Amino acid sequence: MTRVAPTISLLMLALVSLNALHQVEGTCSLHPETKFLIHSKRIVTPNGMIAGTVEVSEGKIVSISVNDGDLNADLLPILDFENCVIMPGLIDVHTHLNEPGRADWEGFDTGTRAAAAGGLTTLIDMPLNSYPTTVTKETLEMKVQAARNKLYVDVGFWGGLTPDNAHNSSALTELLDAGALGLKSFMCPSGINDFPMTDENDIKASLPVLAMYKRPILVHSEVPQPSEEQEFSLEQRRKYSTYLNTRPATWEREAVSKLVNLASDTIVGGSAEGAHIHIVHLSDSGETLNLIKEAKVRGFKLSVETCPHYLSFSVENIPDGDTRFKCAPPLRSEENRKKLWNALINGDIDFLSSDHSPAPPELKLLEAGDFLGAWGGISSLQLVLPITWTHAKENGVPLEVISKWWSSMPAKFANLQNKGSIEVGKDADFVVWDPETSFDVNEDFQIFHKHKITPYSGSRLFGRVIATFVRGQMVYHEGHHALSPCGRPILASVTENSVGHHFI
Repeated sequence: MTRVAPTISLLMLALVSLNALHQVEGTCSLHPETKFLIHSKRIVTPNGMIAGTVEVSEGKIVSISVNDGDLNADLLPILDFENCVIMPGLIDVHTHLNEPGRADWEGFDTGTRAAAAGGLTTLIDMPLNSYPTTVTKETLEMKVQAARNKLYVDVGFWGGLTPDNAHNSSALTELLDAGALGLKSFMCPSGINDFPMTDENDIKASLPVLAMYKRPILVHSEVPQPSEEQEFSLEQRRKYSTYLNTRPATWEREAVSKLVNLASDTIVGGSAEGAHIHIVHLSDSGETLNLIKEAKVRGFKLSVETCPHYLSFSVENIPDGDTRFKCAPPLRSEENRKKLWNALINGDIDFLSSDHSPAPPELKLLEAGDFLGAWGGISSLQLVLPITWTHAKENGVPLEVISKWWSSMPAKFANLQNKGSIEVGKDADFVVWDPETSFDVNEDFQIFHKHKITPYSGSRLFGRVIATFVRGQMVYHEGHHALSPCGRPILASVTENSVGHHFI
């Protein structure tokens, strides 16, 4: 077949992209074309891995051909990524970007730059730790306004459920009408003063409203249990095991037990049919997971995620005083870590999220190494694909399953109907990466998070991200971002017969 534009190889692409930076100044793509073909010997589709070509036009996938057999007759430029993997862009439904109010913790600009460099094309931002928290129509509008002209990937927003709005159906309706994709609550203190914890009665009160909109509630599922007051020496406070013992697995089990009871109303014909309860960042692979599995068997609308750090680290290997590893719920034993992997592979855990929760270095108390006093939260947004792949390949997990965990299942969960898979009609959101190449997370590795503190420092990971496309626009390539942001805010919308989303 004759082509007007030459095929662009990986070697040529670097030069073309850098030239395009100058040629298309003022636009938001490193590749100037809006209609083009993207080719690889390994493209992950819902029907499996193919060697072929995807045609992109004005941000959408318009055709897919296998082995160049049915290329569109139009003579279009071709980006040839040879043997690199092209997958749907990753979707992270659990990210803390912390703006407005705490952009010194992360912010839309640095957070979405990091996402683009990691192959993520869609984030859903949590209602905290921004200030104010996103618990009303007005505060959601403030957040959307703060995001304008700062997004390198598309970003949606969860609203917050607190005791102040949980029993006010008008307030929740306004928040959901304003475009919140669902709600998030904590069953334990959140650490943020204007985001107080909820109990099962608060969550129960929100379910009928969520059922009308067919949107989920995401719950930080820990309920503090009575315990004796203890004093710890600094030496004890520097041990992760001390922190772990203050948040035992019974906290998760108690919370999930209460949520399972509430989820019984979500069955077909139940009083909250249409609602969906989602357990975020599961840490306990024991009794808590068993409760979730039993609820699913009974037809309850209940789902669960875990995060790469729970699949990567265990308490036995955390150095004393290294508060980069502090998170909540805490990391647990090596046996627990292995059981989480088994649960994920077996489908008992639905998908993955980052729970990217950065903070300024001084809040991590790195010098003191005080696990009890340090802020809890792990930074990993840019690294979640190589982290996941590094461990998954050791467990024999194929690339198609990685895509399910990070793209198709999160898209389905968040009602992002135009995202999550490489199919005709979907957004042209792609990550291009080389799963065979390794790299070291060291001082030479460029991290785009605002703060470079991460427990993955010193790790060797497999899977180098080469390029990221958001709605057909190349927003990242080999260490370079587009000169201006391409991402858009995503807001939920309701039509007469369906739930979807729209960009603004």
